[in-house]
Amino acid sequence: MDEGDNQGGWIAKFGRVTKMGLATGGIAARMAGSKLGLSIDTKSHAEQLVKVIGNLKGPAVKAAQILAMVPDLLPTDYSQKLSELQANAPAMGWSFVQRRMAGELGADWQAHFLSFSETALNAASLGQVHQARSKDGRLLACKLQYPDMQSVVDTDLRQLKMMLGIFEKIDGSINTEEAWLELQERLKEELDYQREARHILLYRHLLATHPEIHVPEVIASLSTRRLLTMSWLTGKPIKAFFHQGDKAHLLESVARSLFYAWYLPLYQYGILHGDPHPGNYTVREDGELNLLDYGCVRIFSPQFVEAVIDLYHALQQNDTEMAVAAYQKWGFKNLSKELVSILNQWAKFVYGPILEDREQVISENLGNSYTRDLALKVRTQLRAHGAITLPREFVMMDRAAVGLGSIFIYLRVRMNWYKLFHELIDGFQGSQLAQRQQQALCVVGINP
Repeated sequence: MDEGDNQGGWIAKFGRVTKMGLATGGIAARMAGSKLGLSIDTKSHAEQLVKVIGNLKGPAVKAAQILAMVPDLLPTDYSQKLSELQANAPAMGWSFVQRRMAGELGADWQAHFLSFSETALNAASLGQVHQARSKDGRLLACKLQYPDMQSVVDTDLRQLKMMLGIFEKIDGSINTEEAWLELQERLKEELDYQREARHILLYRHLLATHPEIHVPEVIASLSTRRLLTMSWLTGKPIKAFFHQGDKAHLLESVARSLFYAWYLPLYQYGILHGDPHPGNYTVREDGELNLLDYGCVRIFSPQFVEAVIDLYHALQQNDTEMAVAAYQKWGFKNLSKELVSILNQWAKFVYGPILEDREQVISENLGNSYTRDLALKVRTQLRAHGAITLPREFVMMDRAAVGLGSIFIYLRVRMNWYKLFHELIDGFQGSQLAQRQQQALCVVGINP
């Protein structure tokens, strides 16, 4: 990158710090005002905060979305507004793309392709995707990272950490430290496209017995730490199938594939695709599913997966002692009967569709407004109980469950979710999961 690019990057970084700093200062000023007896209009400030972060684009948006999806982590007005953010970033222009591609593949980079689209087909939080065609005629997806993203992520994370600290002082029902550490680690992992390439290889291995779920193929010779080249998977966005009740058979196939794509790796290998955004799935004409974007993959210990299943059984049997043991395995501390009762309210909501052996549609009544009302109720009770610390593992696990559940709500498919779940967990043994996990990770060279 030449001197002009460096100067432009420094100016852009300074601008991010200034805007985020003003947003953070706004929260702090309101909190100080409340101590002087002035009221805090959190709804109004939440709207201002969303505008600031939305204009910044990039990792700030992605981080805010993750935080907003974790129940009770943020005050209600903030979580509600932050969940509305869209992680679409302004695309790099063609001259910039050419310089970036030359930096990754060399000055003759275009010689590796028959064609390469000048316009990005998708621009997201950390990079943008161009369609290309290989020398042998195959369609490719080239995911190119924006410049200086390590520095941008570090800047955004520091500012968001300050915000979380202020939120704790506004409403001290949740200690956010562990959630923050989880967010930091996952976002920094997403910067490494070579790691994402290994995740893709991993999912091709995990889902090999489900040919109806398609995982792209990595083109290693055209990939680097900041460029990921894959086979192009053709399909329509899954949102195009929302509210399409006349396509019941097709939607049932999509929903079943989506369920297996997420939960087979979790309950058989302890591995979870941690980004439930609808943009990460497309559907083929025959109803088969394309699973995209493998930057955020979480590897859990067998003990944690066992605790997830134990909590399910505890809710099903109304067994408080089993629930306490499960929450302790998750990492919750200082559990009283009152706290377990509060946590169970949220758990019953998340586990609800798989608790009964019957066909059912995941009701639209369990959509955003219901979720917000329940989160507010739980948060109010937690505030009265006293601060708790959310374990790190809870962040991505809960984000995945709630995000995926919202997609099932929009698909409106009637299925026996209980039976699908039990296909995966019946006969579960932590020792077998540990063995399968280790073997799978060794195949693709990932250290857990």
